[in-house]
Amino acid sequence: MEETNTIYLNCVYQNIRTAVQSIEDIISKTEDASLKKELALEADTYLALQRECEVYAKSEKLDIKDNNFMEKARLWGSINMSTLMDKTTRHIAELMLIGTFMGILTCYKDQNDHGGENKEIDEMLERLKEFERKNIERLLPFLKEN
Repeated sequence: MEETNTIYLNCVYQNIRTAVQSIEDIISKTEDASLKKELALEADTYLALQRECEVYAKSEKLDIKDNNFMEKARLWGSINMSTLMDKTTRHIAELMLIGTFMGILTCYKDQNDHGGENKEIDEMLERLKEFERKNIERLLPFLKEN
């Protein structure tokens, strides 16, 4: 059971870490103050969810791991290449929306693969999924910007 919980919690944790890294990589490229504020608020909540995973892992003696170096490098490279020629508010919002949609899809896949195995992790995953749904609603208006 411990191995199953470790795998499940790692799924949730790595999803959160991907979001945190994405925001860290893209926020410095954001010129729009309101989008920058939105991303900072999102980062705060993702970091709180990350901390929740870390505390749970410690209390249950589970070994969670961050994304591997190659995944981090791929994400960093993707963001930097995509914003090299286009740093508009609209484009950055689009990138963040794509990442958020991917995060939600990952939540659904993880829920289908592991849901029901651990109530606490199920609840963390559900909070992450709901938070990401709300992020979409808050990011969509930025697509109107040019």
